[in-house]
Amino acid sequence: MRILVIGSGAREHAIVVALSRGAAPGDPPGAETPHELHAAPGNPGIGTRATLHDVDPLDPSAVAALAGEIGADLVVVGPEAPLVAGVADAVRDAGIACFGPSAEAAALEGSKAFAKEVMAAAGVPTAMAHVCTTVDEVADALDAFGAPYVVKDDGLAAGKGVVVTSDRDEALTHARTCLERRSGAVVVEEYLDGPEVSLFCLSDGATVVPLAPAQDFKRALDDDEGPNTGGMGAYSPLPWAPADLVDEVVERVAQPTVDEMHRRGTPFAGVLYCGLALTSRGVRVIEFNARFGDPETQVVLPRLATPLADVLLAAATGRLEHVARLRWHDSAAVTVVVAAHGYPGPVRAGDEVEGIDDAEAVPGVHVLQAGTAAADDGGIVSAGGRVLSVVGVGPDVAAARETAYAGVDRIGLRGSHHRGDIAARMPEPVAGTPGTPGTPGAPRSSAGADVEAGI
Repeated sequence: MRILVIGSGAREHAIVVALSRGAAPGDPPGAETPHELHAAPGNPGIGTRATLHDVDPLDPSAVAALAGEIGADLVVVGPEAPLVAGVADAVRDAGIACFGPSAEAAALEGSKAFAKEVMAAAGVPTAMAHVCTTVDEVADALDAFGAPYVVKDDGLAAGKGVVVTSDRDEALTHARTCLERRSGAVVVEEYLDGPEVSLFCLSDGATVVPLAPAQDFKRALDDDEGPNTGGMGAYSPLPWAPADLVDEVVERVAQPTVDEMHRRGTPFAGVLYCGLALTSRGVRVIEFNARFGDPETQVVLPRLATPLADVLLAAATGRLEHVARLRWHDSAAVTVVVAAHGYPGPVRAGDEVEGIDDAEAVPGVHVLQAGTAAADDGGIVSAGGRVLSVVGVGPDVAAARETAYAGVDRIGLRGSHHRGDIAARMPEPVAGTPGTPGTPGAPRSSAGADVEAGI
């Protein structure tokens, strides 16, 4: 199959790596069919496995034209901005299968107010919220809910549009900033207690197939201090999560949402990223995204034994109901993000990135590139905020964490920073969880799938 991946981050690098793996372990000899991979615009790391094309990912006509020129059988759109811009629509209009929702359906991520409207219509459990268009409305909503205050930019904000604070003035300042740009609306929500979970649910517009859950770390600094970021690390599986969590989320969240979007005449085909809180009152949706999450993708896809290309093509062509039960490796994965100097504020670019090969010499480590560029001398330099995702795979979360940090220790990037506590502490196990209570061991898929050993 000839596949074009749109995007340039570590998420897209992880997708390309997964697509390049071919057949699953245990498949009969000869079952593996190598795919011809292309990416636009990609990055130097992606370029080691795919042909790169200098095309603007936000230009729907240019992406569709490229897909036609290379004879793509499938286009996979990674980031949210191209989806909201209508890239998937243009590709499908050109008669090419595309994994990613239409611009109308991507409004589930593009507008938090719209997502709340859909959830209300579908009966999906979520936080109570007020959509505000003035500072006075925000002030009233903050007082109605009380601290901690949760204020969200209604539009896309690269994972940094949310403020959770006990400081009312800080909440108002963030709201005022959001109201002065883009859509001119903010969503003020009640605070949800409990640990957070990310679950990707694939959909072809009717059928929902869940992947394995993960947990990410949004704050820039250890102990969840500092400002929000696009994500500083993640791990999967979640030994402490309820054993029936995935089934519950599909039944109460993902399938009702997909059904409601279909009822509205805007079928959602792609990844419905369910950001969840396991509160004292049960599962609640924090947010929806319309694409694979970053950095959770970096730890979910290495555990998937079923060939990714087959599943994405089935989702893009309305055939998910015919896909066999997903298979998962009996392993865990942890990723640690190495960020550039200044991130998540203004960052410094052009610093040499060293040690990638040394890090990947550590058994179980692979390094995914994000904010990187090729230097004139053939090396790699920083070119963005989150520069690398260093992934460690091991028999359990503790071992995967140790492996990931062994890889991080071999990376050199002047002025960079990373969190040192990714997957170090976990919530208390909930009744009925897989694994041994109180330990990060004995991971298995909580997606109700067959588990296969080895990776």
